[in-house]
This record gives sequence, structure tokens and C-alpha cells, in this order.
Amino acid sequence: MKVLVTGGAGFIGSHTVERLLARGAEVTVLDEFNDYYDPAVKRANVEAFGGAAEVVEGDIRDRGLVDRLFAERKFDTVVHLAARAGVRPSIQEPELYLSVNINGTFHLLEAARKAGTERFVFASSSSVYGINQKVPFAETDLIVNTISPYAMTKMAGEQLCSNYTNLYGIRTVCLRFFTVYGPRQRPDLAISKFTKLIDEGKPVPRYGDGSTARDYTYIDDIVGGIMASVDYGGAPFEIFNLGGSQTTKLSELIVAVERALGKEAVIENLPLQPGDVPLTYADVSKAKALLGYAPHTPVSDGIPKFVAWYREMKEKLQR
Repeated sequence: MKVLVTGGAGFIGSHTVERLLARGAEVTVLDEFNDYYDPAVKRANVEAFGGAAEVVEGDIRDRGLVDRLFAERKFDTVVHLAARAGVRPSIQEPELYLSVNINGTFHLLEAARKAGTERFVFASSSSVYGINQKVPFAETDLIVNTISPYAMTKMAGEQLCSNYTNLYGIRTVCLRFFTVYGPRQRPDLAISKFTKLIDEGKPVPRYGDGSTARDYTYIDDIVGGIMASVDYGGAPFEIFNLGGSQTTKLSELIVAVERALGKEAVIENLPLQPGDVPLTYADVSKAKALLGYAPHTPVSDGIPKFVAWYREMKEKLQR
């Protein structure tokens, strides 16, 4: 199997590449190595592949590059994880998010169409549910209250995938990820950021009263869902939630990190931020039924695993 993984140097991408390589796939990584966070982190992720994956540095908006890769490599499958991520930054730079997340996805789908690529797995987001009044969130829920440009671009990506399935027969699976965490997590995300701040005795920003809740999903569970989607042989177009199917309040999350570190947080109380939703909660019954998806790592186990990895990385840097 020849697989293109866009964003393969990032958090979810690097774990996905490793799992594909372990299965014997021929993997090409396309990653921009942009400065949304320190590119050195991504380069370290790539070094861990030990040369087993081809790594191409480039932008998914570069149509010429994308077309050449597809024409030359003849990919069977695309796992499209590259995107400008984050709700709050998308409010500051909406045009950038539209350009990368919509135009970039279009270029990949067009190249896949021309090259005869059979399967396209798209990383969507629980952000598409916005202020959803029904919980847990199900794939059949009517989506009418998205509240960030990021969420809108992910909805657009799903619709592009649907178009290319219906018009050109490309099998597409859209995966709505719910707050993924674990080793190599992006430093701007809550668990990674809170761990570092608490460890260093610095104030931890708590937006609102701590009652907002998220469905945190451990990276191993997410990658399991991605692999099942690569193998999926059901309907030609599907959308699946991939979550932990449990919620954790922000205040509870901070306590869990405190316990794992053995240190007390210094809390900085701040107002809720524009674009933040009060709750995310995944109904994963469809993914369980059709993909065999079964999240195995509750937050009570996942946070200590992440903190152990954090400490290991910190020791390496201090040597």
C-alpha cells in the first residue's frame, strides 16, 4: 500500500506514520514544517522514522507540487491530517485558515481524482458541532451553530470529500476528532500547556469558571480509528466521531495534571474566549459498529502516561 500522510510530521500525523510503517506500508509524508509551533519539534518527530518514510517539505496549497507527488508516487490512500489548527487563532487569521484548510484540501482531492487514488481519509474536528444543544454529539445531528472559522473550514472539507465521492467515486472517510492528547501533543494544547506551566510553577490560565468540559481522547485510540478507516470497506462516504466518549471539566483536568505531577497549580482566572464551546461529548456508537472503534484509555490513565512522557523528554533535554 502506498500512502500519503499530509501533516505527517505533526502530533497525530507522526503517530499515524509509525503505525502505517509497522504495517508495511510505503509512506510519503508531506509537511510544511511551518512555525505555528517550533518546527524543531516536528523535525524530531520525523527523525524517529529512521528514514523509513519519505519526507517531502512543502505546502498543500502548492498545486504543482501536489500534482507531481500524486502523478509520480501513485498513492493508493491519502490520510489528510495537515491543517491550520486551533479555534482562537482562526478568529485572528481567518483568511489563512480558509486558504490552507479549504484550498489545500481541494488541491489534494483534485490530485487524487486525476491520479486515480482510491481512498481519502480526512481529519475533521468536533468543532463542527459548535454550540450543539444535544449531547452526546452524533454524526446525524444538524449542524447550524459553528462559532469559529476553523470549524467552518472543517465543515467545508467534509463537503468537498462528499462531492468527490459522489462525482468521481473516491472513497472518503471524514473523522471528527475530539480533543486529542498524548505524547508529542502540540505545546499550545491544554494538557501539554498545563503540564509545563504547573511543573514550572507558572500561572495556569483557566477560562471561565472551570465548568467547560471536553471529550479528551488519547492518541493511541485516535490512531486506531484512523487505521480502521484506512481499511474500511463499507459505504463510499462516511463521517465518524472519534472520541473518548466521556467528558472532563476544565477544573477536573487541572486537578488530574496536578496529581500526576505531584505539584499544585497556580490558577489565573480569565474570561471565556470567543469561539470556545461549553461542551464536547462524542457519541461513538457508529464508529464502534462500523469500524470496531473502541477507546481504551480514560483520562485517569492517559494523563499520567502523558506526564511520564513529558518528564522523559525534559530529562533528555537537560542531559
